[in-house]
Amino acid sequence: MFPLGSVLTRGQLLPLHIFEPRYRRLVGDCLEGDGTFGVVLIERGSEVGGGDVRSDLGTLATIVDARALPDGRWAVVAVGGERFRVLHWGDDDPYPCAEVQPWPDAAASATLPEAVARAAERLRALLAMAAEMGVDDLRLDLELEDEPERAADQLVAASPVGPLDRQRLLACDGPDGRMALLAGMLDDAAEILRAQMLSGPEDPWPSEGD
Repeated sequence: MFPLGSVLTRGQLLPLHIFEPRYRRLVGDCLEGDGTFGVVLIERGSEVGGGDVRSDLGTLATIVDARALPDGRWAVVAVGGERFRVLHWGDDDPYPCAEVQPWPDAAASATLPEAVARAAERLRALLAMAAEMGVDDLRLDLELEDEPERAADQLVAASPVGPLDRQRLLACDGPDGRMALLAGMLDDAAEILRAQMLSGPEDPWPSEGD
Protein backbone atom coordinates (compact mmCIF):
# COMPACT_ATOMS: atom_id res chain seq x y z
CA MET A 1 0.00 0.00 0.00
CA PHE A 2 1.13 3.52 -0.83
CA PRO A 3 -0.69 6.22 1.18
CA LEU A 4 -0.54 9.60 -0.57
CA GLY A 5 -1.76 13.15 -0.11
CA SER A 6 -3.60 12.85 -3.42
CA VAL A 7 -6.33 10.57 -4.79
CA LEU A 8 -5.87 8.18 -7.70
CA THR A 9 -8.88 7.42 -9.90
CA ARG A 10 -9.40 4.86 -12.62
CA GLY A 11 -7.41 5.59 -15.77
CA GLN A 12 -5.44 8.42 -14.13
CA LEU A 13 -1.65 8.44 -14.50
CA LEU A 14 0.33 8.68 -11.27
CA PRO A 15 3.99 9.80 -11.50
CA LEU A 16 5.98 9.04 -8.36
CA HIS A 17 9.45 9.96 -7.16
CA ILE A 18 10.38 7.14 -4.77
CA PHE A 19 13.08 8.04 -2.25
CA GLU A 20 12.03 6.57 1.13
CA PRO A 21 13.74 3.19 1.74
CA ARG A 22 10.45 1.44 2.55
CA TYR A 23 8.87 2.50 -0.74
CA ARG A 24 11.99 1.66 -2.69
CA ARG A 25 11.51 -1.87 -1.38
CA LEU A 26 7.80 -1.73 -2.23
CA VAL A 27 8.60 -0.87 -5.85
CA GLY A 28 11.14 -3.70 -6.06
CA ASP A 29 8.67 -6.20 -4.63
CA CYS A 30 5.92 -5.00 -6.98
CA LEU A 31 8.17 -5.34 -10.02
CA GLU A 32 9.02 -8.89 -8.98
CA GLY A 33 5.28 -9.61 -8.76
CA ASP A 34 2.38 -8.36 -10.87
CA GLY A 35 3.34 -4.67 -10.71
CA THR A 36 0.35 -3.59 -8.64
CA PHE A 37 -0.05 -1.77 -5.33
CA GLY A 38 -2.83 0.08 -3.52
CA VAL A 39 -3.16 3.86 -3.23
CA VAL A 40 -5.19 5.50 -0.46
CA LEU A 41 -5.59 9.12 0.58
CA ILE A 42 -3.83 10.35 3.71
CA GLU A 43 -6.66 12.15 5.48
CA ARG A 44 -4.38 13.58 8.19
CA GLY A 45 -0.61 13.54 8.51
CA SER A 46 2.32 13.37 6.13
CA GLU A 47 3.39 11.15 3.24
CA VAL A 48 6.87 10.88 4.72
CA GLY A 49 7.68 9.05 7.93
CA GLY A 50 4.37 7.35 8.75
CA GLY A 51 2.02 8.19 11.62
CA ASP A 52 -0.72 9.20 9.20
CA VAL A 53 -4.50 8.67 9.20
CA ARG A 54 -5.56 6.86 6.02
CA SER A 55 -8.79 6.49 4.10
CA ASP A 56 -10.40 3.06 3.94
CA LEU A 57 -11.23 3.52 0.24
CA GLY A 58 -8.52 3.35 -2.39
CA THR A 59 -7.53 2.42 -5.92
CA LEU A 60 -5.42 -0.35 -7.37
CA ALA A 61 -2.41 1.05 -9.24
CA THR A 62 -0.41 -0.77 -11.91
CA ILE A 63 3.17 0.25 -12.69
CA VAL A 64 3.55 1.05 -16.39
CA ASP A 65 7.07 2.51 -16.25
CA ALA A 66 9.81 2.23 -13.61
CA ARG A 67 13.34 3.57 -13.87
CA ALA A 68 15.98 2.91 -11.24
CA LEU A 69 18.21 5.91 -10.54
CA PRO A 70 21.92 5.54 -9.67
CA ASP A 71 21.41 6.53 -6.01
CA GLY A 72 18.68 3.96 -5.40
CA ARG A 73 15.67 6.19 -5.98
CA TRP A 74 12.96 5.24 -8.47
CA ALA A 75 11.04 7.23 -11.06
CA VAL A 76 7.73 5.42 -11.44
CA VAL A 77 4.57 5.95 -13.46
CA ALA A 78 1.47 3.97 -12.52
CA VAL A 79 -2.11 4.00 -13.78
CA GLY A 80 -5.24 3.78 -11.65
CA GLY A 81 -7.50 0.74 -11.88
CA GLU A 82 -10.39 -0.60 -9.84
CA ARG A 83 -11.51 0.57 -6.39
CA PHE A 84 -11.15 -1.37 -3.17
CA ARG A 85 -12.11 -1.08 0.47
CA VAL A 86 -9.55 -1.63 3.22
CA LEU A 87 -10.73 -4.37 5.56
CA HIS A 88 -7.73 -4.36 7.86
CA TRP A 89 -4.43 -2.51 8.07
CA GLY A 90 -1.45 -4.70 8.80
CA ASP A 91 2.07 -3.83 9.84
CA ASP A 92 3.97 -0.93 8.26
CA ASP A 93 7.16 -2.99 8.27
CA PRO A 94 8.76 -3.09 5.75
CA TYR A 95 6.07 -0.87 4.15
CA PRO A 96 2.31 -0.33 4.68
CA CYS A 97 0.21 -3.42 3.97
CA ALA A 98 -3.52 -4.06 4.18
CA GLU A 99 -6.17 -6.65 3.51
CA VAL A 100 -8.53 -5.24 0.90
CA GLN A 101 -11.76 -6.16 -0.86
CA PRO A 102 -12.63 -5.10 -4.43
CA TRP A 103 -15.46 -2.57 -4.64
CA PRO A 104 -16.69 -2.43 -8.25
CA ASP A 105 -18.83 0.40 -9.57
CA ALA A 106 -22.56 -0.02 -9.91
CA ALA A 107 -23.73 -0.57 -13.48
CA ALA A 108 -24.12 2.51 -15.65
CA SER A 109 -27.58 3.61 -16.73
CA ALA A 110 -28.77 4.25 -20.27
CA THR A 111 -28.57 7.99 -19.61
CA LEU A 112 -24.86 8.02 -18.76
CA PRO A 113 -23.84 9.41 -22.20
CA GLU A 114 -25.99 12.50 -21.56
CA ALA A 115 -24.51 12.93 -18.08
CA VAL A 116 -20.99 12.63 -19.51
CA ALA A 117 -21.79 15.24 -22.16
CA ARG A 118 -23.09 17.68 -19.51
CA ALA A 119 -20.02 17.26 -17.33
CA ALA A 120 -17.71 17.58 -20.34
CA GLU A 121 -19.40 20.82 -21.39
CA ARG A 122 -18.91 22.25 -17.90
CA LEU A 123 -15.27 21.18 -17.73
CA ARG A 124 -14.43 22.70 -21.12
CA ALA A 125 -16.15 25.95 -20.15
CA LEU A 126 -14.27 26.03 -16.84
CA LEU A 127 -10.91 25.42 -18.52
CA ALA A 128 -11.64 28.14 -21.06
CA MET A 129 -12.42 30.60 -18.25
CA ALA A 130 -9.19 29.68 -16.47
CA ALA A 131 -7.25 30.19 -19.70
CA GLU A 132 -8.70 33.70 -19.91
CA MET A 133 -7.25 34.31 -16.45
CA GLY A 134 -3.79 33.39 -17.67
CA VAL A 135 -3.51 29.78 -16.54
CA ASP A 136 -1.32 28.43 -19.32
CA ASP A 137 -0.78 24.76 -18.34
CA LEU A 138 -4.23 23.53 -19.38
CA ARG A 139 -5.29 20.87 -21.85
CA LEU A 140 -8.13 22.55 -23.70
CA ASP A 141 -8.18 19.87 -26.41
CA LEU A 142 -9.81 17.25 -24.19
CA GLU A 143 -10.74 14.25 -26.35
CA LEU A 144 -13.00 11.71 -24.69
CA GLU A 145 -13.35 8.01 -25.41
CA ASP A 146 -16.52 6.88 -27.17
CA GLU A 147 -17.33 4.40 -24.39
CA PRO A 148 -19.28 6.42 -21.75
CA GLU A 149 -17.76 4.79 -18.65
CA ARG A 150 -14.22 5.38 -19.90
CA ALA A 151 -15.14 8.95 -20.80
CA ALA A 152 -16.50 9.46 -17.28
CA ASP A 153 -13.18 8.27 -15.86
CA GLN A 154 -11.32 10.70 -18.13
CA LEU A 155 -13.43 13.62 -16.93
CA VAL A 156 -12.77 12.82 -13.28
CA ALA A 157 -9.02 12.52 -13.92
CA ALA A 158 -8.90 15.80 -15.89
CA SER A 159 -11.00 17.93 -13.55
CA PRO A 160 -9.17 20.47 -11.35
CA VAL A 161 -10.64 19.49 -7.99
CA GLY A 162 -8.91 19.09 -4.64
CA PRO A 163 -8.11 15.73 -3.04
CA LEU A 164 -11.12 15.70 -0.71
CA ASP A 165 -13.51 16.36 -3.60
CA ARG A 166 -11.72 13.75 -5.70
CA GLN A 167 -12.16 11.28 -2.85
CA ARG A 168 -15.89 12.04 -2.83
CA LEU A 169 -15.98 11.28 -6.56
CA LEU A 170 -14.11 8.02 -6.01
CA ALA A 171 -16.64 7.04 -3.32
CA CYS A 172 -19.70 7.44 -5.58
CA ASP A 173 -21.62 4.21 -6.20
CA GLY A 174 -21.18 4.35 -9.95
CA PRO A 175 -20.49 6.52 -12.99
CA ASP A 176 -23.94 8.14 -13.07
CA GLY A 177 -23.67 9.49 -9.54
CA ARG A 178 -20.05 10.44 -10.18
CA MET A 179 -20.99 12.55 -13.22
CA ALA A 180 -23.81 14.27 -11.32
CA LEU A 181 -21.49 15.13 -8.45
CA LEU A 182 -18.72 16.26 -10.80
CA ALA A 183 -21.08 18.55 -12.72
CA GLY A 184 -22.03 20.25 -9.45
CA MET A 185 -18.38 20.63 -8.45
CA LEU A 186 -17.55 22.18 -11.82
CA ASP A 187 -20.49 24.60 -11.52
CA ASP A 188 -19.19 25.66 -8.10
CA ALA A 189 -15.67 26.11 -9.47
CA ALA A 190 -17.03 28.22 -12.34
CA GLU A 191 -18.82 30.51 -9.87
CA ILE A 192 -15.58 30.98 -7.94
CA LEU A 193 -13.72 31.79 -11.16
CA ARG A 194 -16.32 34.35 -12.18
CA ALA A 195 -15.97 36.05 -8.81
CA GLN A 196 -12.18 36.04 -9.16
CA MET A 197 -12.38 37.51 -12.65
CA LEU A 198 -14.33 40.43 -11.18
CA SER A 199 -12.10 40.90 -8.13
CA GLY A 200 -8.68 40.38 -9.70
CA PRO A 201 -6.26 37.59 -10.67
CA GLU A 202 -5.63 34.80 -8.19
CA ASP A 203 -4.62 31.17 -8.39
CA PRO A 204 -7.88 29.53 -9.57
CA TRP A 205 -7.10 25.93 -8.75
CA PRO A 206 -7.42 24.19 -5.37
CA SER A 207 -4.16 23.16 -3.78
CA GLU A 208 -3.48 19.62 -2.60
CA GLY A 209 -4.19 20.76 0.94
CA ASP A 210 -7.70 22.05 0.15
